[in-house]
Amino acid sequence: MDYDNETKKFDCSRGCSVERTDEGELRCVYRQGCCKQEVYDWLQGVRQEQYKNLFEVRFKNTRKGIYVNASGQSIKTGDLVTVEAANGHDLGIVTLEGPMVARQMACRNINPETAEFKKIYRKAKVFDIEKWQEAIAREHETMIRARQIAAELGLEMKIGDVEFQGDGTKAIFYYIADGRVDFRQLIKVFAEEFRIRIEMKQIGARQEAGLIGGLGVCGRELCCSNYISSFQSITTSAARCQDLSLNPQKLAGQCGKLKCCLNYETAAYIDAQSRIPKLSGPLEFQDGQAYLMKTDILKEIMYFSYEQGSLSNLYPLDAAEVREILKMNRNGEKPESLKSEPAPAMPEFISAVGDDSITRFDEARKRRRGNQKKSRNRQNQGGGNAGGDAQGRNAASAGSGRPQGQNRGQGRNNRQNQNRNGNGQNRNGKPKNGAE
Repeated sequence: MDYDNETKKFDCSRGCSVERTDEGELRCVYRQGCCKQEVYDWLQGVRQEQYKNLFEVRFKNTRKGIYVNASGQSIKTGDLVTVEAANGHDLGIVTLEGPMVARQMACRNINPETAEFKKIYRKAKVFDIEKWQEAIAREHETMIRARQIAAELGLEMKIGDVEFQGDGTKAIFYYIADGRVDFRQLIKVFAEEFRIRIEMKQIGARQEAGLIGGLGVCGRELCCSNYISSFQSITTSAARCQDLSLNPQKLAGQCGKLKCCLNYETAAYIDAQSRIPKLSGPLEFQDGQAYLMKTDILKEIMYFSYEQGSLSNLYPLDAAEVREILKMNRNGEKPESLKSEPAPAMPEFISAVGDDSITRFDEARKRRRGNQKKSRNRQNQGGGNAGGDAQGRNAASAGSGRPQGQNRGQGRNNRQNQNRNGNGQNRNGKPKNGAE
């Protein structure tokens, strides 16, 4: 990282901020809420003896694990620690401690009695943090070069991210591929190019979105990068039961797969649909047949119309009432009419922006122009001879055949006509408008 231009940098992929002090010492601080898949410790301050030495340590993006404190040092949330790795050592940030670690292990199906936890060696020293930041500074350049090498070898794969180990001796290359990829030649080239140990880890499209992060169409952070750790299969049946349009552009997320949020309300829709009767034909009434036009699944209201394919006159019926009418039709009985029901109620539509409208400023201008016209009319009608002037203008415009707007400048002639014709007549001998 370059510290010349800025004194403080934020690394949201690891959830920390890095800065150099005035003495030149490198300082790294954990920023809670900045990292992906953060877990809120709502049992903070609570201690349990069986979990006092277990800590959750997180690394880049969504990679994190449970480690046991074997150093004998006092470790707390936010500390940078040096931990055991397969080869060498790694550096991470402690994000959880106490009873919440037990709950995280239960979510991951980890048995604390049989699991073998890796060790926390010690708190990270300044030398460890310096080496860690040097390795982080190589990640982006290494990822770009790795993509170029994969393209030169003609491999059908995409390298999504690169994560260096804390000691800088190993790197994990996260990649996406539809089929099987032969890495024998690729790993040899990577080892010669970067002079480090190589680990290739295949991920899916949803895992890639969780690693990279971003904002969804809802305006919130992607669920896969925020809290989802295990991905469930999602099919178009989840969209069908919610009566959604099967438009791939709207149903697909940034990963190109179906959105994970399609499963959120599926259970509620399936439960509501279980109480809505299925119709194979129209309902029979004494005044005709009523066809089902639309259904509000969550409100359990069905809208019928006497005209097939018409949405003009819709009559709402509860699902329970429809079930009773179907039972009557099976017995050969027909209710009187849908028209005896309350007045047709159309579904109310409320825009996402509330009462605001894109034409609200245009309406204000029209209202302002109308007020200006009213004020002009009041000025014309007010005063001593204002009423006579207006009548003279109307009469002059009627006699000449010109619009009234073209005779506004003839006020002087109209006043002369009014003085000459004191008996309420114009020059043409016709009575004025409104004259008795």
